[in-house]
Order: sequence, then structure tokens, then C-alpha cells
Amino acid sequence: MINPFYFYFKNALKNYTKNTIVIDRLWEDIANHYAEESRHYHTIKHLEALTNELIEVKKRLPDWNLVVVAIAYHDIIYNPLKNDNEEKSADHADKLLTGLLDTQGLERCRHMILATKNHELDTAADVNYFIDADLSILGASGDNYLIYTKQIRKEYEFYPDFIYNRGRQKVLKHFLAMNQIYKTDYFFNKYELQARINLNTELEKLFN
Repeated sequence: MINPFYFYFKNALKNYTKNTIVIDRLWEDIANHYAEESRHYHTIKHLEALTNELIEVKKRLPDWNLVVVAIAYHDIIYNPLKNDNEEKSADHADKLLTGLLDTQGLERCRHMILATKNHELDTAADVNYFIDADLSILGASGDNYLIYTKQIRKEYEFYPDFIYNRGRQKVLKHFLAMNQIYKTDYFFNKYELQARINLNTELEKLFN
């Protein structure tokens, strides 16, 4: 069964090339990366979820097609043992999209991908919407957030609990220390309160 994100990606790519063989090859590469056995949260479903969040603010995004492309590639390289996944994902996008996107498009795509590394306030509104959507899972209902935490733990299953818990605590404290986890009013109003509840709840469990 083809994930719904495929249709968003296909329609977006039609604005850059009419060659369906090229589009299908790009999709095959994306599907293969996000289907890696080591992935439990950073799968194709994550791309679908991110798209569903951003479709709600589509009118506020100046280039929807480019946003869809950035969604597709923002986690295409994902190795929990490395801290340069965003850079490698951006490089991968550059390599495959050169010749399809113009220079400005490639730069904007790269910028959006790299922005998901630290999720800091950006001068570009569309980038802020993009990174907020990437963090939307933090503001999910308690049950869905719990599923997310279990999926993340499985992606780091090669670490024993005492090492994983220490690293996870650092991540949670990083977000909780932010004045605003979500940079846009839309996502702040939608998720900020629940995200802080979820993060604090997880942090307390890790200390127990």
C-alpha cells in the first residue's frame, strides 16, 4: 500500500520535471531510506504526519511544492549514532535534486532541512512553520506521545538504559529551557501547553 505522502511528493515534483521515470526513481530512493529496519519513528509515516500538519497552514507558505520536497528529504539520512544526519540529508537532497530545482530552490530546501537540527527561531516564516510541524509530536495526546517515546527508544535500543536515559534527559531539558518550543503562533497555541506537560512527565519518569 502506497503511503499518502507519495501523492504529495509526486504532485510537487511535477512542478520540477515532467519525467515520471525520474520522479519514480526519486520516490523509490525515499521509500527505501525511510523503510530501513532500524527506523521506528523516523519512517514514511513521519513524513505523512508532518505534511498533514503543514497542509493546515498551506496558505501561509509561499512555496508549498518546495516544502513537500524538504519534508521528503529532511530525515532521509538517519543514523542514531551520528550527529550530522541533517547535514547528510541536505547533501543527499542536493545531490539528487541538482538539475531539477534551481539554485535558490536548492538553497531553500537545504536551509529547511538544516533548521530541523536545533529548531531555533528563523527569520523566514515558512522555516518556522516547518520546524514547528517537525516537533508537533511533542504536543500529541498522552497516549500518542507514549507511543512516540517507545519508538524513539527502539531506535536507540543498542544503548543500555543508563546511557539512553542520560541522553534523553538532556534532550528534554533542552526543549523545556526554550522560551517557546513552537515559534509560530499557530503551533504555539495548538501544542505548547501539552508539549510541556508531555516533556515534564517523561523527564520525571526517567529520573525514577
